[in-house]
Amino acid sequence: MANARTLRELAAPNLNQQPLCITFPTVNDNTPFELKSGLIQLLPFFHGLPGEEPYKHLQEFDVVCNSMKPPGISEEQIKMRAFPFSLKDSAKDWLYYLPPCSITTWDQLQRKFLEKYFPASRAASLRKEICRIKQHPGESLYEYWERFKKLCHKCPQHQISEQLLIQYFYEGLLFRDKSIIDAASGGALVNKTPREARELIEGMAENSQQFGTREDVPIRKVHEVETSSIQQQLTVLSSFFRQLAVGNASQAKACRTCPGMGRSTDMCPMIQEKNVEQVNMAGYAPVPRNQYDPYSNTYNPGWRDHPNLSCGGTKQSNFIPNKQPGYQQQYQPRPPPSPSSGPSLEEMMKQMMATITQNQQRMEATITQNQQRTEATISQNQQSTDSEIQTIRNQMSQMATEINRLESLINGSCHPNLN
Repeated sequence: MANARTLRELAAPNLNQQPLCITFPTVNDNTPFELKSGLIQLLPFFHGLPGEEPYKHLQEFDVVCNSMKPPGISEEQIKMRAFPFSLKDSAKDWLYYLPPCSITTWDQLQRKFLEKYFPASRAASLRKEICRIKQHPGESLYEYWERFKKLCHKCPQHQISEQLLIQYFYEGLLFRDKSIIDAASGGALVNKTPREARELIEGMAENSQQFGTREDVPIRKVHEVETSSIQQQLTVLSSFFRQLAVGNASQAKACRTCPGMGRSTDMCPMIQEKNVEQVNMAGYAPVPRNQYDPYSNTYNPGWRDHPNLSCGGTKQSNFIPNKQPGYQQQYQPRPPPSPSSGPSLEEMMKQMMATITQNQQRMEATITQNQQRTEATISQNQQSTDSEIQTIRNQMSQMATEINRLESLINGSCHPNLN
């Protein structure tokens, strides 16, 4: 018959409600039980966030349930019925997604809750924090002791002995508080038992709360400057000027005749050959190469008639310049361009340091002038205040004299003349 159902009937929602994971304990028929709205409103809420403390939530939940327990109802019955109302958001989703009827006692519910929101990794992390605890600068002994106890309370299963707890707390103390505790324990805290050491630290922490004061945190003044920030700024400026100098030195125009060779236009040999040919055409007749070519394939008379290899040494060279007016000087290759003369990096750094020094001196002078002006204003105000106070005193003295005179006149008129 199941196959005879239509697709619509098969896709219809199931009206059978899935039971909750909690199986509530039975209550006697003669004992009425109802969760009051006041109890539900007083319950603490747990949202399942990473920073929440599950142990603290269970403690607060236990306090509320014990204080609002109806007569004739056990703690387990009221806790198992009230616990779902204390969960919100993702924590409530976790509870409703558990298998149906999988929890029958309050201990099982607590264990499931702690396994979910207090895993072993979180316990290990808190255990490491306990072992590495340190007193912060400016933190009093009382604040440090309270922070240590709170950290231990967050992880009840830290599995650290009392001796190691006192040792970790003692090792994290600042030098001043450590010396005070050693002096109070008669020379060294290690001579005390763990119980005696805890009682001593507890008493000193309470005394620090009642009569101690917080250490004064050093206050920076206005004229104090951090050298590290100045050094970073100088480093940035140095790199900027170095890049600027390198950029100016490498601004020579690249050669377009032979690109890719890394030469400038003035250093290109092809450009210089063209210039030599132009000069030769203008004022000189070039000597034929084959005339004194020692590597010629034919008969070479150049060895005999060569001007430098001749035995006589008296013959002159046959190179006759074709002199024309206006071209009397011999052509010389253009020398490579000299790098642009500008201030070096060291000079620029010196100028920058001089500017910074001048600005600092100017700022100090301005601060000094402002301080002097403020002190002068305060002095003038003080003098005017003193003069006004003196005037008020004189007026009060005159008023007292006048009152005394009036009292004497009144007393004289009241007494009859016995004569």
